[in-house]
Amino acid sequence: MSDESASSREKIARQFIEAIPHSRALGMTLGEIGAGRAVIGMDYDERFIGDPETGVLHGGAVSALMDTCGGAAVMVHPDAPLGTATISLRIDYMRAATPGQRITATAECYHVTRSVAFVRATAVDSDASRPVATATGTFTVERPKS
Repeated sequence: MSDESASSREKIARQFIEAIPHSRALGMTLGEIGAGRAVIGMDYDERFIGDPETGVLHGGAVSALMDTCGGAAVMVHPDAPLGTATISLRIDYMRAATPGQRITATAECYHVTRSVAFVRATAVDSDASRPVATATGTFTVERPKS
């Protein structure tokens, strides 16, 4: 993939992510993107607390972050199309995110077939040595009809 083509993919993926209503509502911000890898962060927001007694974020917010990050990684993989949709996403919650801390997801699209892209992702708070969650997922690959 040429540098110009890669840059174009990154720009389109960035615009797409910023336009997704749930990404905006959750306050997701794109950190890095390129060559099958994406990093997206989300600041702590009391609106998304899942347990009022502890202040821990709801797992659904973490799930949405990881899903969006995985899709972004597929969109910028050199062998995948710009558009994609989630087929499956398995998330293992390792521990509660620390209340008040930003959560950052990193996703890597590590394999692409004719019709499916495979992704691994990790979400962390300020203690990057202890993941909040890990995920594996599959995403659609829609090739242009020739």
